[in-house]
Amino acid sequence: MSDLRLTFACWDYDRTRPLIDGTVKPEGIELEVSVLRPRQIFPRMLEDRAFDASEISLASYTSLVGRGASRFVAIPVVLSKIFRHSCIYVRPDAGIRRPEDLRGKRVGTTQIGSTAVVFMKGLLADDFGVEQAGVHWFMGGLTSPTQRPLIPLDLPEDVQLDFLPEGQTLEGMLQAGELDALLSIYLPRMFLDGSPSIARLFPDYRQAEEAHFRRTGIFPIMHTVALRDDVHRAHPWAAASLYRAFCRASEIAQERLYDTDALQVTLPWLIHHVEEARAIFGRDYWAHGLEANRPTWEAVGRYVHTQGLSPRPVAPEELFVPGIG
Repeated sequence: MSDLRLTFACWDYDRTRPLIDGTVKPEGIELEVSVLRPRQIFPRMLEDRAFDASEISLASYTSLVGRGASRFVAIPVVLSKIFRHSCIYVRPDAGIRRPEDLRGKRVGTTQIGSTAVVFMKGLLADDFGVEQAGVHWFMGGLTSPTQRPLIPLDLPEDVQLDFLPEGQTLEGMLQAGELDALLSIYLPRMFLDGSPSIARLFPDYRQAEEAHFRRTGIFPIMHTVALRDDVHRAHPWAAASLYRAFCRASEIAQERLYDTDALQVTLPWLIHHVEEARAIFGRDYWAHGLEANRPTWEAVGRYVHTQGLSPRPVAPEELFVPGIG
């Protein structure tokens, strides 16, 4: 019997490269891989179900599960995770000296329902009492028009959200003093250029992120892997095969970090940072699975509810195919 052919879309990460180049092959599956940026994948998958399986926005998927509107099933694979304290920026003259000072301020973002922003709003609420409804939100592009929301927004009535009109950008408004703060998935150009009109809310963001993890166990996960529900119904065994393949690909990626004979363009001090990461987060700091990441799955399931993206909290067990990970 020939292998099942599945189309799959993801970005070229070290933990997906073994699947992309064929070093790892899911048992019984022939993957036809499209290497695309997440911002290209997500609209195509969420709106058109363009792939049999793909990398997917965790918050968008979780919100759809909570709404009872998901046409996907997921496996507990961690494709992207990153702390987001470093992504909160303020104008130095806006009177924001501590996170609590964000209350009542004008805050811009490109996607109010993106996973990164969901986690940023969650940590501001949990750790500093800054609720989503306590600020005035502006949504638009950093330096160019923004994408439309990945999934339709139906925010609570007490959330004040304005969409930027044509011709305005978030960085332009921040530069002009029309915004007080910015939650940005990407490094703002004006920050990279050294503008005096922007600074990080958490200058020592690494210390803040470590403290947050030690206290909560949350290591924010941005993207996971989902299959179309019709594909899963037709081939229910495929989810477990894909999960095992992703686990092996991750193992290979971590093994390569220690290949001191072939570091190539990877900076030699990377090994030192890997050891630091293991000291803080545990030896398998990039573990896949339900239990290995339970605090993070629980957090996103709670945040999508408290932020009005889902009518109810979503439990980790609801997100994934049962019995995997």
